[in-house]
Amino acid sequence: MHLAHYEIKSEGTYTVFEFTSTGIKGEITKLIIFSKTNKRGVYNLAFGDKIKKSDEIDDLIISNNGDGLKVLATVVFALYIFTEKHKNCWIYIEGSTKARTRLYRMGISKYFALVKLDFFIMGLYGEDWSEFEKYINYDAFIVRRK
Repeated sequence: MHLAHYEIKSEGTYTVFEFTSTGIKGEITKLIIFSKTNKRGVYNLAFGDKIKKSDEIDDLIISNNGDGLKVLATVVFALYIFTEKHKNCWIYIEGSTKARTRLYRMGISKYFALVKLDFFIMGLYGEDWSEFEKYINYDAFIVRRK
C-alpha cells in the first residue's frame, strides 16, 4: 500500500516504532508497539503519543495535529514492516476508546480494497469474530499478513 506516511525508526526486533507527527500543533513524537499477548502467535498493537523521557505511550491523548490520515498510514506502514519480520502472527487492534476503534474501522473501510490484498482482517462484534465488513461497529480487529 502506497500512502503518504512519516519516516519511522525501529529497534532491532521491529516491535517498537517511533515517528514524529508534524502539524498545526508542532512536532509530536508517536510510538507504535507490538507486544506479545498470552495467546500464542498473537501480538497487540499499541499506539499513541510518546510520554516524554520514557518509552511509554499515552493512548488517550487527543493530539489534533491535523495529520490524522498520514498518522494512520504510518501505523499501517509499521504493520507491513512488522509482519514482514514476524511472519504468520496475528495482530490484535483495539482503540483505547470506542471512538478510536470506530476511527480504525473507518480507516480500514476507506482503504479496504487495498488492505485486503495483503491482509486477512477479522472483526470482533460482541463475542464473535467474523470476516471484516464495512459499516459494522466492531469492538476490535485482528489482522494477519497473507
